[in-house]
Amino acid sequence: MDHTGIQEWLNSVFSAFDYNVLSYLHYFAKQTNGVLTEAFRFFGYLTENGIFLLLIGIILFCFNKTRKTGFSLSGAICCSAFITVLLKKIIARPRPFTEIDGIYHTWWQFIGLPVETGYSFPSGHATVAMAAAVALFLTVNKKISWMFFIFVVLTGISRCYLMVHFPSDILGGIVIGAVGALLTFFISPIFFTLWNKFLMAREKGQRI
Repeated sequence: MDHTGIQEWLNSVFSAFDYNVLSYLHYFAKQTNGVLTEAFRFFGYLTENGIFLLLIGIILFCFNKTRKTGFSLSGAICCSAFITVLLKKIIARPRPFTEIDGIYHTWWQFIGLPVETGYSFPSGHATVAMAAAVALFLTVNKKISWMFFIFVVLTGISRCYLMVHFPSDILGGIVIGAVGALLTFFISPIFFTLWNKFLMAREKGQRI
């Protein structure tokens, strides 16, 4: 199936779902006079290209007590982001607002024409948010870490509220983010085995 076929499949299978969710969010924006627009833009900044969360992961990796969390977080983001970039190029789904005569374009204009480039499926922001949430859930106290999934939900809602993604793009990003986080978590024992060997060799003054 070529990229056009995948686009058509997505548009066909998720057409009603995408429309109903975006329609409701547009209605909500109208009823509240767009009061949450800037707040939802903020969620976009937090997950833009995964840079902020990746930096947090790198910082956590620098300390012994949080090294596993740091590896899981940064690895999950890198892994899932790589998959997302590939799928965006392969599927090449246009964003909702790109059809000038379409209803989504009108709703996008109402919300303030937030600028987004590139293809729509899957949502990179949702991917990064879910990758981070799963990575933290697996490595941090679950009494606290479950709350990171609230961040995922709010990120997904924000992207649809701003009319820069279809809800099905968000679902795709959530799945990919979870896969990336799980892959990183399961390969972490291999990584840390090699890491510990590296540290032991360095302490002995051996060349790697």
